[in-house]
Amino acid sequence: MATRALSNRSFRAPKVPEVFLLFWVVKLLTTGIGEAGSDFLGTVSIPLAAVVGIGGFFLALWYQLRAPAYHPIRYWVTVLMVALFGTMIADGPHVALGSPYYVDATVYLILLAGLLTWWQRSEGTLSVHSITTARRERFYWGTVLLTFGLGTALGDTFAINFGLGFVWSIVIFGIAIVVPFGLWRAGLDATLCFWGSYVLTRPLGASVADWLGKSHKNGGIGWGDGTVTGLGMLLFVGFVAYLTITHSDVEGTHSHAHDGVPMRTGNLDLAQD
Repeated sequence: MATRALSNRSFRAPKVPEVFLLFWVVKLLTTGIGEAGSDFLGTVSIPLAAVVGIGGFFLALWYQLRAPAYHPIRYWVTVLMVALFGTMIADGPHVALGSPYYVDATVYLILLAGLLTWWQRSEGTLSVHSITTARRERFYWGTVLLTFGLGTALGDTFAINFGLGFVWSIVIFGIAIVVPFGLWRAGLDATLCFWGSYVLTRPLGASVADWLGKSHKNGGIGWGDGTVTGLGMLLFVGFVAYLTITHSDVEGTHSHAHDGVPMRTGNLDLAQD
């Protein structure tokens, strides 16, 4: 009965943060940390990487799903653990089966499209402003996980399978990530633009992390994965602490009236229920 009650809960406010500039900054940080951290842990100990990546993911997600309301630390730690786990599930098929990354990316794209279709038909909306029930939250985190898998495979497709390297991947995905914003301003559905940008944060952040961390021989500048992970974590902790103290990412914080018309400043996802 208790499990059923948790599964059918409703929340007073969305259990996700307001989408504004700092949201994208922290999201990009998690993608970079996930890439560098996964590679670093793998060089230290494969069993340790599995424990941290898999165990940390399920523990963080369990804690997040049981919580009654949004909290920056809980939410962003969960995103960070999804980043680590998402890197592993994206690299796993390539390592175990030898499949090209573009094949893995295609598989994740199909899975993501299927989940989003299920979510839309089940709930009638994909808007992050609608994450006010336990069922929608489960759809949300399933989608987040698949975007990390897709983004990781997509980034490796360009950098490795297409032979473009990290620098050109940064340029390509750096340009690509602003395209959904431009399309949104031109009138395309805001929720579609949000999830498009969300997927693209992964290959962009991972490409930056790989460029910083990998050796010159491998196309990077040689800082080392451990160093990049540590620096990323310092920035991550600082930004999340700021959000926790200021409450600046609580839903509705960046809404204000402009010429008598309610608006959200800097928010890609403006869709309402």
